Amino acid sequence: MAEAADFQGSGPSPARRWLRRTTALVAGAPLLAGLVQLPTAGPAHADGQPTAKADGDAGSVAVAVDSLTPSAPTDGDTVTVSGTVTNNGKQTVTDAHVGLRLGAEINTRSSIDAIARDGDDLQGTVAPEIDDKYSEKFSKLTPGVAEHFNISVPVDDLDLGDDGVYEFAVSLSGQTSAQPWEQILGIQRTFLPWQPDEAGTTTKTTALWPLVSTTHMAAETGANEEQTPVFLNDDLAKEISPGGRLNQMVTLGKDLDVTWVVDPDLLASVDAMTGNYSVRDGDRTVAGTHQDVAKQWLADLQDAVADKEVISLPFADPDLASLAHNGTDVTGSLNQLKSATDVIHNTVDPILHVKPSTDFAWPVDGAIDRSIVKVATSAGADKVIARSDSLQETSGLPYTPSAARPIGGGTTAVVADDRLSTAFEGDLAKASSSTLAVQRFLAQSLALNHQTSEQRSVVVAPQRMPSGSQARAMAEALRALQGGTWSESQKLSAAAAAKPDPEATTKVPSASSYPSALRKKELPRSAFVQIARTQDTLDNFKVVLSDPSRVATPFGRALNREMSASWRGRADEAASFRSGVKSYLDGLTGRVRLIDKSETKLSGRSATIPVTVQNNLVQDVGPLVLRLTSTNPTRLEIDGADYEEQPISVSGGHSQSVKFTTSANANGRATVIAQLYTADGRKYGDPVTFDVKVTEITATVMLVIGGGVLLLVLAGFRMYTQRKRAAAREAENAEKAEKAEKAEKAEKAENAENAEKAEKAENNGSDGSDAAAEAPEDSEDGPENQEGTDGRPEEESGARSRAGDPEQPSDPTPDTPAESADPSGTGERVDR
Repeated sequence: MAEAADFQGSGPSPARRWLRRTTALVAGAPLLAGLVQLPTAGPAHADGQPTAKADGDAGSVAVAVDSLTPSAPTDGDTVTVSGTVTNNGKQTVTDAHVGLRLGAEINTRSSIDAIARDGDDLQGTVAPEIDDKYSEKFSKLTPGVAEHFNISVPVDDLDLGDDGVYEFAVSLSGQTSAQPWEQILGIQRTFLPWQPDEAGTTTKTTALWPLVSTTHMAAETGANEEQTPVFLNDDLAKEISPGGRLNQMVTLGKDLDVTWVVDPDLLASVDAMTGNYSVRDGDRTVAGTHQDVAKQWLADLQDAVADKEVISLPFADPDLASLAHNGTDVTGSLNQLKSATDVIHNTVDPILHVKPSTDFAWPVDGAIDRSIVKVATSAGADKVIARSDSLQETSGLPYTPSAARPIGGGTTAVVADDRLSTAFEGDLAKASSSTLAVQRFLAQSLALNHQTSEQRSVVVAPQRMPSGSQARAMAEALRALQGGTWSESQKLSAAAAAKPDPEATTKVPSASSYPSALRKKELPRSAFVQIARTQDTLDNFKVVLSDPSRVATPFGRALNREMSASWRGRADEAASFRSGVKSYLDGLTGRVRLIDKSETKLSGRSATIPVTVQNNLVQDVGPLVLRLTSTNPTRLEIDGADYEEQPISVSGGHSQSVKFTTSANANGRATVIAQLYTADGRKYGDPVTFDVKVTEITATVMLVIGGGVLLLVLAGFRMYTQRKRAAAREAENAEKAEKAEKAEKAEKAENAENAEKAEKAENNGSDGSDAAAEAPEDSEDGPENQEGTDGRPEEESGARSRAGDPEQPSDPTPDTPAESADPSGTGERVDR
C-alpha cells in the first residue's frame, strides 16, 4: 500500500516542518563539530538528531519494556515506563543507567513497521536521551542478573510537538572493563501516540471479537433416551474455566465496544456440558463434571453480548478456502456448507437469546480469490471479510481506504486492515512483548487517521483463536483506542454499509494469488471424498430408522466439524477424527444385518427357506426390503422366478425371519444371495450368500416313504382300538361293582328285617308253628318253595334264593361244593 508522508492533511504544515528542521540543525551544530573527535559517533539522524553506534559489546544488555502508561498520553499526563535490564554478556557492566529517548515524529505506516522490526538494533540511529534526571542508575550489572527499573516523566518535559506518532526508546548505557567508556549496550524502541485533543476527523473503527474453538464433541452419543453427548477430551472445560482462554475472552470483551463473532459449534458444545455428558478417557468414557462451569460461562456470555452486534459463522466454522480449492468437484460438499448455515438460528438464538447476523463469511486470514468468494456466498452470505494484504491496493492511493468494497454480483468485500489485524500475533506471554504490541497497534491506528482528512471506516479482524495473553493485549489496546481522541467505535454491519471509496481496489485476485503458506495447510480433496462417503452412508441409514433424528443430528454436526478451519496445521488429527466418525457410523449400520447361513439341503420339489434379519439397535427399523436371489434359476427358482422380495420391519433388540418359497428343477447345488434394500431401492448392508443342495426324489424313495406312512397309520389304528377296549372293560367293571354294592345293601336290609321279626315272635311267646304259618305271606313262590319246608335252616334257604344274582368281584367264595348235575339216586329228593 502506498504511503504519503506529505499528503494533504497527513502531517505538519511546510512552514512548521521548516522551523523544526532549522531548530534541529542549530541544536546539532556543536555535535557536528565533535564528530572529528568521537570515533564512535554515527551519522546524523534523518531529522538532525544525534545517533550512537554500537561498539564491540553493544547489544549485550537486553532491555525489556514491561509497561508504558498511559499508552496514549494527553496534556498533563505523566508517562511511566517500567521494565528490566539483563546483562547477557560475560563482563560486568559498571556505571550503568537506564535512560529515555524521544525520537522524531513518524509520518508513514511503513516507517512504523521498520522501527518495530529493528526495535533492539543498535546499528541504526538512536535519538538523544531526555534530561538525565529521568533515568535510573545502577552501579553495576552482573552477568545473567535482571535489574528492574521504573521511570516517570511528565509529558510536558517530553517537549512533544505536533500531533502524531513518535519513536520512544529505553536504553541502557554503561561501560565494561574491556571498553571503559560510556556506550549504549542495549535498547528497546517503541512508540508514543500523541493526540492530546480531539481529532478533527475521527476514524470509525470496527473490532471483531472472535469466540471460536477447535472441535471438542464426538459423533458418538449414549444409547439412552437422552443421547448423552460424548466429548473427545476435557479441553473445553479448561478453556471456559476461570483463567482459561475463552473465559478471558468473555470477561475482557464484556467491557469493550466490539462486534462478537461466534461459532455455533462452540455454543452447542458448552450447552451440551450443562447437562449429563461423558468424556473419552482412553478406551472408555467417564462422566463429565463441569456442568456448573459451563452454566456460568454461558450466563456470562449472554450478559456480555446483550445489546451488542453478534455475527455467526456457519456451524463449526467451515474452511471456505479448502472447500473452494479442493472440494467443489466432490458431490455434496457445498450441501455441507448449506447445512452448517441452516443450523445457525436453531443454535445461537436459543442459547444467547440474540438474533445473529448470517450475512458475513470469513475465510481464513481474510485471504480471498474468486473461487473462495463464490463458495462463501453460495450458502446465503453476501459479505465477505477479507484482508488488505489479500485484496491489495493497485491504484496508488496514498492512504488506506474504507473497508467496504463492491466486488460484483451484489457481494461486498469488507476489507480488514492487515497491520492492525496482525498486531497481536505471536508469543505475547511476556509483558514486554504485549506492551510493544499495544504501542505498535495504537501507533498504526493514529498514523492511519493522519493520512487524510476524509473520514474512513476501518475493520480489525484478529486471529480466530487468540491465546489468553493475546486477548489481554488486544483488550488493552482497544480500551486505549476507544478511550482515545482519534477513533470511534462502529459495528461491522455499519462498516459494510459505509460509502466505498471510488478509487479503492475492487478486483478480486485469482486463485494463483492465494498464499502458498496457507494453501499447504488446507484440507485435501481426499478429506471431502471421505466426508461425501460418510454422508452417503448416513443418508442410507436414516431411511430405515423409526426415529432418524437420533443419528441425523449428531452425525450431521460431526460432518460439519470435519470441514472446520480449526484443522489447519493439524492434518493427522483431522484424518483421525474423520475416520472415527466413519467407523462409528459403520458400527451402527452393522447392527442391522442379515444372519449368516450355512449350506441348506432341499430334498423335494419345493420347500421354504428362512432368512433372518437381526436388529441390535435400541430403536425399530423398517420398512426394509429383503430380496432372495437364485444365481441358477434353471435349477432353483424363488417363488417361480429369479428372485423374490418381501418387506420386513424389526423391533429394536430383536430378530425377524422371512420365509421364501423355492422350487427345484434339477439336482445339484445352487447359490442363493440374500440382500437388504432400503425403501428407495438402495442396497443396505452386506449380502449373505449361501448354497442350496437340491436332491431329486425317485419312485423307490416314494414307495418306501409311502410304506412308512402306511405303517404309521396302522400302528395308530391299533393303538386306538386297544385304548377303546380298555376303556370298555373299565366301564363294565365299574358297573359290576355298582351292582354288587347295591345287592350288599339289600341283603343287609333284609337280614335286619328278619332279625326284627324274630325278636317280635320271641317276645310274644309263640312257637315254631306261628313262624311257619306266617312264612307264606313273605314268599313269592308256592308252599313247596317257602323257607323251612324241607327241614333245612332258614339261612341255607335264603342263600339258595340268592344264587341266581349276578356275581360281583367282591363276593366271597362259597364254602360248599357245587351242586351235582347228575340224576339223583332213588329216594333222593331234588328241588325243581
